[in-house]
Amino acid sequence: MVENNKVILEKANEAITKGDNEGFLFFCNDDTEWTFVGDQTLHGKEAVRRYMATAYLEPPKFMVENLIAEGDFVTALGKISLKDSNGEMADYSYCDVWQFRDGKLAKLTAFVIRIDS
Repeated sequence: MVENNKVILEKANEAITKGDNEGFLFFCNDDTEWTFVGDQTLHGKEAVRRYMATAYLEPPKFMVENLIAEGDFVTALGKISLKDSNGEMADYSYCDVWQFRDGKLAKLTAFVIRIDS
């Protein structure tokens, strides 16, 4: 089960990097909840869809450094590059803690910090 959750997250992230937001959302529960610590919380797949439509105007570039799985949780540590609100590429370090339910992404707690070059 733990290894399966890691594979599911890898497939979901692969869809995002290809610009396939709907492909990513396939891996989410309808009532998925995303919390960006210190920023906002998204409730439900439709809220995530709207977020992705604005935040991922171009597919983000991920560099996952570690995937750590335990029970129903997978934690991803790495870096992500995406365009900011000014259309400039910005780099971030992140730690995403995903909770799975019924083989799908049920809950995200994301810690994201912009890296100034």
